[in-house]
Amino acid sequence: MSLKIGVIGCGAIGREHVRRLTDLVPGAEVVAVADYFPEAAEKVAAQYGIKAYATGEELVAAPEVEAVVITSSDPSHAGYVLECLKAKKYVFCEKPLAQTAADCEKIIAEELKAGKRLVQVGFMRRFDRGYVAMKELIDSGKLGAPLMIHACHRNVSQPAGFQTEMGVTNVAIHELDICRWLTGEEYESAQVLKVRQSANSKGYDNPQIVLLETKSGVRIDVEVQVADCYGYDIQCQVVCENGTVNLPDPAAVVTRSDASRSFPILTDWKDRFIEAYDIEFQEWVKAVTAGKLTGPSSWDGYVACVTADTLNRSRGTGAFLKVETIEKPDLYK
Repeated sequence: MSLKIGVIGCGAIGREHVRRLTDLVPGAEVVAVADYFPEAAEKVAAQYGIKAYATGEELVAAPEVEAVVITSSDPSHAGYVLECLKAKKYVFCEKPLAQTAADCEKIIAEELKAGKRLVQVGFMRRFDRGYVAMKELIDSGKLGAPLMIHACHRNVSQPAGFQTEMGVTNVAIHELDICRWLTGEEYESAQVLKVRQSANSKGYDNPQIVLLETKSGVRIDVEVQVADCYGYDIQCQVVCENGTVNLPDPAAVVTRSDASRSFPILTDWKDRFIEAYDIEFQEWVKAVTAGKLTGPSSWDGYVACVTADTLNRSRGTGAFLKVETIEKPDLYK
C-alpha cells in the first residue's frame, strides 16, 4: 500500500517534490495538489493525472489524502499546518514552519493535543551525507568536545523584494538548524553584525555575520552573503578539542588547462542538496508509514524561528541578546 499524499503549493519546489515523490520515493503516491493560483495546480494535476483542489484547506480535508506536503508561500505555512493537525494528518512543511514564534507555539500546542508527532519541517541538510558524516564523527567523541563552528552561506543573487531580515529568516535559517543539530545544544544568545557592504547589494545588507553561543559556550559564526555573484557555496568547519572536521565540497571533476587547475562551483541550491532532498522524503515516507516521525520537529522549527527573530532584533544594538524559548515539551525530547 502506498502513502497517499497531497501537495499544497505548485511553484518550482512544489513541482520538484511532486516529481520526486512520484518517481523516486518508494511507497509514495501523490494523489492531489492545490495552489493559490488554480491554473498552477491544474497544470500539475493534468501532467500526473491527479486531482486539483481549489484550496489547500479542501485538499487537507479530502478523504483520499493521508499525508500532506506544504511548499506554498511562507506566510501560508502555519495555517495549513494547523489544518493538518486538526485533521490528525501527518504533514511535511518546508521551512519556515511559521513566520512568528506565536504561530509556532500554536502548532506545538495543537500537536501536543494529538499526543504524538505529526509534523516534520524541511531542514534537508540533516539528510546530506556530508553533514551526517560530520555529526557521526562529532558524536563519536574522537575529536573531543566541539568548541567553535565557522560557517558560510553564499548565494549568487536574490530576486526583487529581498530584504535585510530575510538574510536571516530565509537564508541563514538552515545554519541556525544545522549548527544546533551538529552540537546537540540549544542557543543561549545571538547577535547579527553588519560589515563592510558589497557593491553587489541591492538595498539590503550584504554580507552579514551571524554570531551564536550555545548553552555550553560553543561559539558559532556564520557569514551570510546573499549576492556573491559567483556561485552557491556552503561551507562549515567544526573546531573540536582534538581536531577539526570540515563539510566536503560537492564532488566535481578537476580540470587542468591553460596553465590553471579548476573545478566547477554549483549555482543552484536545488542541485547542491538534491540527494539530501531525495533521502529526506524517503525517510519521511518510511516514518509516516511506521507511525513514528524522526526528522526535524515542530520544536526545531520553533527554535529556528525564535533564534532568527532574536538575531533580527539584535541588528544595530551591538549586543548579544538572549534566545528565550518556552519550556521544551516531553514530546520533543
